Amino acid sequence: MPTVIVNNKPVEIGSSEKLNCIQAAERAGDTIPSYCWHHDLSVVASCRMCLVEVGEKKPDGTIAMQPKLSPGCQTPVKDGTVIVSNSEKVLAAQKATLEYLLLNHPLDCPVCDQAGECGLQDYSYNYGRGYSRLQEPKNIKPDKDYIGDQITLFTDRCIMCTRCVRFTREISGTAEMQVVSRGTHEEIDIFPGEPCNNKLAGNVVDLCPVGALCSKDFLYKQRVWWLKSKNSVCPGCSTGCSITVDQNEDVLYRLKPRENPQAQGSFMCDEGRFGWKYVQSDRRLTTPEQQSAGKTISKDWDVVLSSLTTTLADLSDQKKSGTFVVAISPWATVEEAYLLARFAKDVNPNARLAIGPVRTVGEDDLYPKDIHGRPSLPTKFTIRAEKCPNRRGVEAVLNHFQGEVVPFSSVLQEIDSGSVEALFVLGGDPEGWISDADAAKLDKLKLLVVQDLLASPASGKAHFVLPGAAWAEKEGTFVNHNGLAQAIHRGLRGPEGSRPDGRILFELSGRSGLFHAASLRREIASEIPELAALGVGDLGEFGVSLSSTSKTEPQPVG
Repeated sequence: MPTVIVNNKPVEIGSSEKLNCIQAAERAGDTIPSYCWHHDLSVVASCRMCLVEVGEKKPDGTIAMQPKLSPGCQTPVKDGTVIVSNSEKVLAAQKATLEYLLLNHPLDCPVCDQAGECGLQDYSYNYGRGYSRLQEPKNIKPDKDYIGDQITLFTDRCIMCTRCVRFTREISGTAEMQVVSRGTHEEIDIFPGEPCNNKLAGNVVDLCPVGALCSKDFLYKQRVWWLKSKNSVCPGCSTGCSITVDQNEDVLYRLKPRENPQAQGSFMCDEGRFGWKYVQSDRRLTTPEQQSAGKTISKDWDVVLSSLTTTLADLSDQKKSGTFVVAISPWATVEEAYLLARFAKDVNPNARLAIGPVRTVGEDDLYPKDIHGRPSLPTKFTIRAEKCPNRRGVEAVLNHFQGEVVPFSSVLQEIDSGSVEALFVLGGDPEGWISDADAAKLDKLKLLVVQDLLASPASGKAHFVLPGAAWAEKEGTFVNHNGLAQAIHRGLRGPEGSRPDGRILFELSGRSGLFHAASLRREIASEIPELAALGVGDLGEFGVSLSSTSKTEPQPVG
């Protein structure tokens, strides 16, 4: 096995792996600081922060070191490569590089949005000088008035790592950003009349190692050290981007991509990044209701659930097939779909199960683009046309309990014909799952139960309204277009009066104890072969592929 020596520590690498010094050192548990390097972008070796001593161990055991320092990002490793990143020579180079980068950098950390998660702050503390030797006034460059709808550029903070420029050229392919001028006048700008408004533009904020590029949506809203983060999954489309949910005092402030090579890679689209505002919408359902003849009977959770249980129990006497229909939204988690499907079949073995509307918009949007706006190969990021996060998970549950997946359009036709008497809808689509015209057909129902996130034309007609939770307010599992099952975690509490959907269905089913997603996954895995991979319980940081097979049974975690 090829071996690389990093600071006297041997590290084995794969024979087919193509690693540089930074990656080899990371594998050894050491850090080589860098600004311009990113594993998804081309190598430019411009910041010089990653300079290291590099040599080679000869077959006779002697080591020959190169006389000059080499940029770690640009230097590939092979069997016998020797890397030294902690010598006096390297430390002196790091201090010199940081001193140069800080010559004209403004000391505005107290008001900078990047403070607390800034690479320049961290490296200055770990590798830089404790003082500045600059005696001249700083060269302050004016900020740009406008470079995009979602991002702002503080030019004087920029350290010219060019990550943003390379991203727009290599990942989005739109190439709006460029480097203008030379020397001390060098700065980032956009091509005239071409603002950075592509659908992946927000990623340049994440890529910026300092506070030069900031999100207008988050600017001056919070200090990052106050935020609490939870791992989750973006519900914006079936790509299923792994993300972190950042909140403070149960107020959601931002979403950031979380690198997952099995899902989307390192980035996320702006539709998902900024499309979460409905979570804090004033249209949220916050009060359970039991209604009859247009009058409210109760708004108490215990009374409403008890009355609903009694009402649904009466359906067990109706043996006619199809009179009771349950529609489960593809925004529901696997656990919620399972609980509701099993409950419906227990209430009435003849109950029909359907999937809620699967919203699709246009075609898959592939990146990078060429100069004509057409996708170019290889594809590095895809925004899916299917705008729901868990169609595959819900379909797996429906196929198990019913043997088929009934579309919601068929349910509406049956309601219109009078063959359906009772409907239970588990919603969740933030864009709405029913139109006013289709909602008029629901007047023919004898019983309508709506468990949803936002008020809709159907919730005003429902006999029972159960206010549920947004994806960021609950635990569960989403299965993306490729069969990757990922866990979503509760990052914040929902509005007072609402409840996580899993808890509602858990109580409605008469189960004892508390809703626990990992335990329920094991139950689901033991019953539904297609979801057997969920038997591990804890899906980990990157999720579990449903197509993966193992010669041994999944073992419980914990």
